[in-house]
Amino acid sequence: MFGSLGLPELLLIAFIIVLLFGANKIPEVFKGLGKGIKSFKEEMKKDEADKKEEKENKKIQD
Repeated sequence: MFGSLGLPELLLIAFIIVLLFGANKIPEVFKGLGKGIKSFKEEMKKDEADKKEEKENKKIQD
């Protein structure tokens, strides 16, 4: 999709992040990002469990 990201590309991305958010805000930004990813994963697991339960209930009814 993105091709291979090398060291120069990663450094450019890091530099842009520092410019946008400032060095002091970066830990807060990544902490929020981590919480968002964790929440997303939890919701995905719940959704998978609901689908599995629905499928089992459907089998029982048939």
